[in-house]
Amino acid sequence: MINFIIWIVVGAIAGWLAGAVMGSKHGLITNIILGIVGSFVGGFVLTLVPGTQPVEAGFSIGHILTAALGAIIIIAIARFIKRA
Repeated sequence: MINFIIWIVVGAIAGWLAGAVMGSKHGLITNIILGIVGSFVGGFVLTLVPGTQPVEAGFSIGHILTAALGAIIIIAIARFIKRA
């Protein structure tokens, strides 16, 4: 149960950070969802880089940056699809 709460907090912070970086004007709930989905995407992307370890569940700057990277990727893909 505590891991679920940690993922929500990390997702909220990462979603807010990704929204700020990308200039997105989403609400808090959307940012949380983007951050949580982004954490899975960011973790997957990092496993593709040779020599990196998968990110374990927890609360750290690395986890937030990984989730934010994934959320930025999600926002960029959504913008690309929306324009096409």
